[in-house]
Amino acid sequence: MRDQQAFRTARRDDEFQAFVAGAAGRLLHTATLLTAEVPDDNPRARRLLTLALAHTYARWDGLRGEDPYDRARRYLATRFAHAAWQYHGALRRARPRPRSALSHLSPQERLVVVLRLYEGVAERQTAALLGLPVERVRVLCDRATALLLHPPRDRAPAVVTGAKVAAP
Repeated sequence: MRDQQAFRTARRDDEFQAFVAGAAGRLLHTATLLTAEVPDDNPRARRLLTLALAHTYARWDGLRGEDPYDRARRYLATRFAHAAWQYHGALRRARPRPRSALSHLSPQERLVVVLRLYEGVAERQTAALLGLPVERVRVLCDRATALLLHPPRDRAPAVVTGAKVAAP
């Protein structure tokens, strides 16, 4: 009996290690895009990835035909949304320091754009995952895409000359 359990545990560990070897890089890139961190300095993305992989491992036996990558990606997205909501009070307020092209987007816009454009998740699936109407997902994706194509320009600081303020 113990031999069977040890064999199942070893097989489970081997299957999970193979999954991590194949999927961790892409999941880390997804997490890095979500957090808008630079790839070389991404502690929040690495933490998100660790949590997603731990969650997937804990539920490995219960997947039963479900795609483990999809499960990990869903957990990554919902964990990011939850953390952004807790930390900033709303998904649309907080923006990280401008370190990447995605940093100009709100966390909700980033989440939608990463799921839709990078991960290729359908609008309906994205809407169901985030608990939003399909139309809202479409609007967020369109707005985020427009912002990525035409990023806001930083306004030049005003030049103070004596008592007058003049724009450069």
